[in-house]
Amino acid sequence: MKSPFRSDLLAGKRILVTGGGTGLGKEISLGFAGHGAHVYICGRREQVLAEACAEIREKTGGKADYRITNVRDADSVDQTIASIWEEGPLTGLMNNAAANFIAPTESLSARGYEAVRSTVMDGSFYATLSCGKRWIAEGLSGAVLSNLVTWVWTGSAFVTPSAMAKTAIHAMTMSLAAEWGPKSIRLNAIAPGPFPTENAWEKLNPIPNTSVGATQSDQVPLRRYGQMDELRALTIFLMSDSCDYINGATIPIDGGHHLVPPSTFADLSKLSADDWAAAREALRVSAEKEKQGRKA
Repeated sequence: MKSPFRSDLLAGKRILVTGGGTGLGKEISLGFAGHGAHVYICGRREQVLAEACAEIREKTGGKADYRITNVRDADSVDQTIASIWEEGPLTGLMNNAAANFIAPTESLSARGYEAVRSTVMDGSFYATLSCGKRWIAEGLSGAVLSNLVTWVWTGSAFVTPSAMAKTAIHAMTMSLAAEWGPKSIRLNAIAPGPFPTENAWEKLNPIPNTSVGATQSDQVPLRRYGQMDELRALTIFLMSDSCDYINGATIPIDGGHHLVPPSTFADLSKLSADDWAAAREALRVSAEKEKQGRKA
């Protein structure tokens, strides 16, 4: 799909995308850089970040740099943003870093809950606060965009920590839109439906040869998955100066999926104990591969 926007729509913008080295974060970063923004991405794995920046530069001809950051740690986040600010203030922040996996809630450990909550809720708040206090102190305008889910309106079984954390950021978006709006700082969010990406999709559909888990295309009213160009178009628009009057909104982009039941993971109640055991093993193997990749 051809972009509906001028290639220089975001010229002069400096945007940080948390978790921008993989998945939707990288796809969104490609869109920002391809429309003139200087993109910064952050995460914990330097090799992944370096490769993503190289890909962004090669595909778009734009500017991309990275910072190694643990979004769960407030000091790490603030140090990252301070180092970027030394080169010039950010104009936008994309809260994208996330963690999620399916599981019966009663089987969750405190550590599993903490991993999701600290990445999604704490990380988004730390980054938003770090940018916001600088914009306010310097009298600058700014834009914050958070990547949420349609569960912020419905909740979802079997991904309770993610639904809780994303809903908290939905509340933050509305709250700070009202509080910081008079300071020319806009906060909005998007709620994507099924946009399959490597790794994340596997964690939400870990049982091979089954249609139970992550959304299947025939469950969406438009009968297809979302295309990355469609997601990029929305985020580019919301980060541009063309929509300065949009503030405090969470916009679904899901082909109407949230309008039809179950549109959540409620179908997972069909799984047997053996199915869940298979899912846990698949997730364990996936986590081990990811851990080995970080070590490499």
